[in-house]
Amino acid sequence: MPLEELRILIGRHASADMTTPIEGVLIARQDVSVLEPSMSGSVMALIVQGVKRLALNDRVYEYGAGEYLVSSLDLPVTGQFIDASPDRPALGVGLMLHPASIAELLLQAGAADFRDGRGSPPGSMAVCTASAQLLDAVLRLLRLLDSPRDIAVLAPLIKREILWLLITGEQGAAVRQLGLADSNLSHIARAVRWIREHYARAFRVEDVAEICGMSASAFYRNFHAATAMSPIQFQKQIRLQEARLMLAAQPEDVASIGYRVGYDSPSQFSREYRRQFGCPPSQDALRLRSVTAFPATGAV
Repeated sequence: MPLEELRILIGRHASADMTTPIEGVLIARQDVSVLEPSMSGSVMALIVQGVKRLALNDRVYEYGAGEYLVSSLDLPVTGQFIDASPDRPALGVGLMLHPASIAELLLQAGAADFRDGRGSPPGSMAVCTASAQLLDAVLRLLRLLDSPRDIAVLAPLIKREILWLLITGEQGAAVRQLGLADSNLSHIARAVRWIREHYARAFRVEDVAEICGMSASAFYRNFHAATAMSPIQFQKQIRLQEARLMLAAQPEDVASIGYRVGYDSPSQFSREYRRQFGCPPSQDALRLRSVTAFPATGAV
């Protein structure tokens, strides 16, 4: 059975940072059930053992063994493997999705019928049941971890096969839009990148809409459809995520971190940080002193 062999391979090769010798491929083993904020990444995340629950603002996605989540944008999420334990760890595989690779496949296929990105974008996340073909391709990809010499030649071919199965699969519309330069999702992805790069800067929605080549009303509508939040809410999530990363590196510097991520009021920073992470930044900083690493990206 593919899932059983995948469990064995992940158990043998999983590392703390989830990376593998195959570029863009992540594998995860989680022994504890911990609720953690992170960035989703643009990724296909397949669960091999256990169940994961992922929250994007007020949207909740739950997927288990043999199911996968597609995230077509890099979004602030909160995730938890349900009931993970050392005796039965949660196991998953992730493949990062790159717009250029998707665009190349669409062009090669001459897929004019795939130009389905002119209307409102589909949700940026979706959960599907993995087909037998997809499980087989993922299994062949992870088998390469036992044959390092073959990775350079065979991994790119199998990753293209997996990507094609996603493009033509049940939730292929969201993946295809990621590769279409004039799709609404590609415009929203541009806005997401801009806000992430300038998260500490105040902005007007109209200005970001102009960067994306959209009217303010169309931009707001499409942004909310793709991310489940407004542009300002998205910026706040990014600010708080970045603040927490800074606290992990400089736990004694709580006072200035709020200003560095864009807050003018220490009380507002503390209040919103507590609402997001369950405790004020000073208290969270003490906890983070003993943590060497926590998830930064990847919905696996």
